[in-house]
Amino acid sequence: MWPDRRLLDLFKTEHPIVLAPMAGVMDAELVIAVAEGGGLGSLPCAMLTAEKAREQVNIIRQRVAAPINMNFFCHQAVEPDPAREAGWRQRLTPYYQELGLDSAAPVNAANRAPFDAAMCAVVEELKPEVISFHFGLPEPALLKRVKAAGALVLASATVVREAVWLEQNGADVIIAQGADAGGHRGMFLTDKLAEQVGTFALVPQVVDAVKLPVIAAGGIADGRGIAAAFALGASGVQIGSAYLRCPESKVIAPARAALAQASDESTVITNVMTGRLARGVANRVMREVGPISPDAPAFPHAATALAPLKTAAEKLGKVDFTNLWAGQALPLGRELPAAELTRKLAHDAQARLRLMAG
Repeated sequence: MWPDRRLLDLFKTEHPIVLAPMAGVMDAELVIAVAEGGGLGSLPCAMLTAEKAREQVNIIRQRVAAPINMNFFCHQAVEPDPAREAGWRQRLTPYYQELGLDSAAPVNAANRAPFDAAMCAVVEELKPEVISFHFGLPEPALLKRVKAAGALVLASATVVREAVWLEQNGADVIIAQGADAGGHRGMFLTDKLAEQVGTFALVPQVVDAVKLPVIAAGGIADGRGIAAAFALGASGVQIGSAYLRCPESKVIAPARAALAQASDESTVITNVMTGRLARGVANRVMREVGPISPDAPAFPHAATALAPLKTAAEKLGKVDFTNLWAGQALPLGRELPAAELTRKLAHDAQARLRLMAG
């Protein structure tokens, strides 16, 4: 049924559809539903403690006999810069005043830790079938332990040379993340946003440059996009935004409304929310302070001063300071149960592929 079965053979899933790990807006429930629909469910672990990650994986294992992808960040941690953070808080002070908050009150530091030995021990204990990394790969000793635990390793590339580097340094599958993708850009060998490549230009160039299976990510939200990715040489797709409005996602009501009203022009790439480039639906702070601001502290510290504003605004039903990570194909998403959506995506893609085959 599928023109390239390499991922199906590797993952042991029914369909070559990977749920994009979307930290903060999903948990085990969405992973389970996508797995029930025949796709590969991904659990975002970058903002979880070891205990929480263990708990989530155990919930998934109890509910469905399917492979799990645990996703981690592996950025180089940057120490907080008090002067820069003070300047950032100063920049945001008018918003604090508007919401009746004290901009000098202490705030918990943003939690987005890179993959480390403690999390590696959790992986060794839980033995997920798949591990995916964002922002490169962890240090070789940790990667060796992950592979020894039996996990297939996926990693994101945003340009061809990142894909080649990942192949040379131990990845088993490459995720070609186009500039149209939602969420954080997986950039690690480049910081040049202006040179980031769209999915349907990136995928065939990555396919030509590496021998590994390639997953297309970004701007794919229906059967047409999946079929197009296969036509360009991809072995599978990673889809996130299309699942945001599923009942199993944890997107709050005001954010759901914003996502439902979004158009193809609604998303921008910003550094304002976390200090690292990411695509999402433009909110008030992104429009007024950014979308790109030189004042934003390094990742993840920009998020620290925004946290009280986010909480206060959400209590008022506003998403002025909320991450609405989403890609450019967001309006193609549907309010369907995630298992049903996964099956529909696969069915529509196969119908389109048959049509293309004549």
